[in-house]
Amino acid sequence: MKNKILKGTILGMISILFFACQPKKEEAVAIDKEQIKNEIQALENKMAEMFNDRNVNAGEYYADDAVTFSQNKPPIVGKMEIEKSIKADLNNFPKGYQIAFVVNEILPSTDGNQVVEIGNYRVSDSTSAPLYTGNYIAVFEKRDGKYLCVRDMSASDKNKNEEAEKE
Repeated sequence: MKNKILKGTILGMISILFFACQPKKEEAVAIDKEQIKNEIQALENKMAEMFNDRNVNAGEYYADDAVTFSQNKPPIVGKMEIEKSIKADLNNFPKGYQIAFVVNEILPSTDGNQVVEIGNYRVSDSTSAPLYTGNYIAVFEKRDGKYLCVRDMSASDKNKNEEAEKE
């Protein structure tokens, strides 16, 4: 009889420990993907406006520790270095060239604090005729209530567009 009581007590203690050690289930945070997409598109619109005005302020878009990856360049680290690079690139754009960024898809984390954006861009001349297009991926983190880009990478379709024009 003592043996059965001992076995029952041990089994009960193991059961209590098993259930007590289960991870606490976190409540799902309701995120509004459309709202996040609108916030990211607003950032992209602001960045396009800065590009088009040739007055880029990287702090409006990039985090201090951001890294950007571009074709034929090493990674550029830090928002101030990114800003210098963008300004140098803009010096090669003829006046009147305009850029537009379009958010195609967002992939937010479950809490909405990180967002992967997949988008495309279009560069047009002063008559709005398209010159070339490209695609990009950007990773945003919400810091102090505002999304900031921490990583981005772009790829131009320029060569593809040039080849199409030759045909």
